[in-house]
Amino acid sequence: MNYKAIEQKDIDFILGIINDKERVLYGEAIGEDYSHDELGGTSSYPEVVVKVTSPLEISQIMKYAYEMVIPVTPRGAGTGLVGSSVAIEKGIMIDTSLMNKVLELDEENLTITVEPGVLLMELSAYVEERDFFYPPDPGEKSATIGGNISTNAGGMRAVKYGVTRDYVRGLEVVLPNGEIVDLGGKVVKNSSGYALKDLIVGSEGTLGIITKATLKLLPLPKKAISLLVPFPSLEAAIRTVPVIIRSKAIPTAIEFMQREVIMDAEEYLGKKFPDNTSDAYLLLKFDGNSTEEIERDYAKVANLCMEQGALDILISDTEERDESIWKARGAFLEAIKGSTTYMDEVDVVVPRNCVNTMVEYMHSLHKEVDIRIKSFGHAGDGNLHAYILKDDLSDEVWEERMSLAMEKIYRKAQELNGQVSGEHGIGYAKKPYLKESLDPMVISIMQGIKKSFDPKNILNPRKVCQI
Repeated sequence: MNYKAIEQKDIDFILGIINDKERVLYGEAIGEDYSHDELGGTSSYPEVVVKVTSPLEISQIMKYAYEMVIPVTPRGAGTGLVGSSVAIEKGIMIDTSLMNKVLELDEENLTITVEPGVLLMELSAYVEERDFFYPPDPGEKSATIGGNISTNAGGMRAVKYGVTRDYVRGLEVVLPNGEIVDLGGKVVKNSSGYALKDLIVGSEGTLGIITKATLKLLPLPKKAISLLVPFPSLEAAIRTVPVIIRSKAIPTAIEFMQREVIMDAEEYLGKKFPDNTSDAYLLLKFDGNSTEEIERDYAKVANLCMEQGALDILISDTEERDESIWKARGAFLEAIKGSTTYMDEVDVVVPRNCVNTMVEYMHSLHKEVDIRIKSFGHAGDGNLHAYILKDDLSDEVWEERMSLAMEKIYRKAQELNGQVSGEHGIGYAKKPYLKESLDPMVISIMQGIKKSFDPKNILNPRKVCQI
């Protein structure tokens, strides 16, 4: 595709729309952060960054870009891990982080309407202060809601509550041609034609730019208790997960972690974890409206864990202790990054009854490929995160071993009827693996959807299913 390079007249046109020079960055004014996302493996600078504050500004810029065939990359907080918010074809980057207002809390319909730049942690705090609950809980709390919707983020509470898509009732979206459309709404049920709103969710900014989201809320659970369960080995811990799932006493979260990752988190945070003496742990959370209700479920699961070889059951029933455990869990990604020179990640998801097989395979792979691999993840929903570490390997050896490890992990996930990504998305970095994992006809249908939304291919080009 031949795109128009940005010229001074294009910048002048954008300045005419924005009317605020501080919100239009170009040349040396574009900071290095805008060239990559959180992981940093994919890098490319946009030619101009526009910090937008309204759907109208986005609409006017998109209409101009569409007419001139200028590529546009949407971006929130830049916390992604697969290059979705990197301007591969340069052009215009639309930064939505200033669109960060809560627009409406509708207590009668149990919905909240927000702009895309609202941070997940801000949204959670806002609704919980008012006795409501927004369940999606991905590890990166400083991600924007727009970014969460664009990747269909999952997180630790997906076992019980589901993922972001389950909480998106309506979206306002600017299409590649600049038109503003409303998809969905506050209705609970909707069988009115194709579910275009659900196509936008998880599309990683390739079909439209989200400018407003109406989200479903729940009443805030009154009580929560966590269990930290040490096991003598990773195998013993992970083989307990299917047993817990079969028990039907479904926790809010089931996380697995290894001692070495806990040690990384301790060093990163400068705080001790409640226990770091065992090789592996399950971290479980239960919530409900009464202590008695929660105790029934966690007592059953605790007994199952002991029967499966758990060394102890550590009950976290105070807010202070609970916060220390989950704060450490939330720091795992940054802690692992700090323990090596560079890393790449795999975000596979497999059926829940195959979690133990997949985890044990990844655990043994470091010897086969001769490269360090650290893993943790949402064992309760089958979404597993493996981080392949470069350490002091040369660039050539790293590339060879990392690619081999990734290829093997994705192939194993496919054998287990899994998928390439559970919540981080495909972006630019994981496209080859998506292509290998899906039927060519499915890829062709995806490309057809992209062409219907964006016939000039200007919005976030070369992402997801595009060559």
